[in-house]
Amino acid sequence: MLVDTSRLNQIREIDRDSGRVTVDAGIKLADLGPKLAAAGLALENQGDIDRQSVAGAISTATHGTGAKFPNLAAQITGLSLITADGQVRQLSADTDNEAFLAARVSFGSLGVISAATIQCVPLYTLHRVDYKDDLDSTLSRLDQHVDSSDHFEFFVFPYTRTALCRKTRRSSEEPDPTPMWRRRLEEEGVENLAMSALARTGKRIPALTPRLNRLITGLVSGAETEDRAYKVYATMRRVRFNEMEYALPRAAVAEAVDEVLELVESHKLPILFPLEVRFAAGDDAFLSTAHGRETGYIAVHQYRGMEFETFFRGVEAIMDSHGGRPHWGKRHYQNAATLAPKYPDWERFAKVRSRLDPDRVFTNEYARRVLG
Repeated sequence: MLVDTSRLNQIREIDRDSGRVTVDAGIKLADLGPKLAAAGLALENQGDIDRQSVAGAISTATHGTGAKFPNLAAQITGLSLITADGQVRQLSADTDNEAFLAARVSFGSLGVISAATIQCVPLYTLHRVDYKDDLDSTLSRLDQHVDSSDHFEFFVFPYTRTALCRKTRRSSEEPDPTPMWRRRLEEEGVENLAMSALARTGKRIPALTPRLNRLITGLVSGAETEDRAYKVYATMRRVRFNEMEYALPRAAVAEAVDEVLELVESHKLPILFPLEVRFAAGDDAFLSTAHGRETGYIAVHQYRGMEFETFFRGVEAIMDSHGGRPHWGKRHYQNAATLAPKYPDWERFAKVRSRLDPDRVFTNEYARRVLG
């Protein structure tokens, strides 16, 4: 049975003094941003896709980038959870801390989240600069890039050694927005239309992949964007793909990036999408991919309709060797036996699950595989 919460889509309460906002769990991030802005507030951080519901983004430990900022689940101060016995439990650090730490990242396995209270921050502006850099230079100075920026990430296409970097600064200044037509042209022109055309070509003629990747890297140019945060974080992605993402100890990221690129090139794999590399602070949710450590994320992709398992299994082996944890909302091949050693508080989560859902009402095929 699929529970649809899309009509639970309103803001319930705004406390401007504390900055805490209680929302229906089905509200989409895309709808929440402008509503918070109208109240002079914003999410502390968010990812580059805003189509998810708040509940979905929380439950899968969805994150953005920025070494000082944890994932969205860590911004939650309270949850309303409908459990298998029909109760609506109000979870927080004060009411039931064990259940709260479990439910913040639980991908639906403990019950239905119906509302969430988010610790927001005053409305702010983002100043983003996109530029190219030599990959070896970027990797050798990775800590400097990450620590000197509020938000830093980079992309690199296999068969190239060029890092497509993105540095973003936060401020309380009034924005001077990039004209929307220009931003849409950049996103649609290169990130969507050109990418789609090259991916379709590579799908038909895989041997062209190295040349196509060098071509798209060459087409990308420097750019600057400035606007309110919720307008800058998210980008429109129209090209469809399969994706795997792993969370690693931050110190392991540079080595893992090189190993993934070597995997692709040594096996001549037709990978038409870039690696995406981001960073986040640690947090304390039992099953958060950033639990207890400063974290770097490496995401890999393959164009829709193309074989991806060979690549993804190879990447997963690399990530396992660095203590990686898979993103709960993306493809991976882990199970309960392989996942349990990756999480220090695995058994604490299991005890909460047995307490809140002893009959496993909320267990589906995925939850059975990854939780047992």
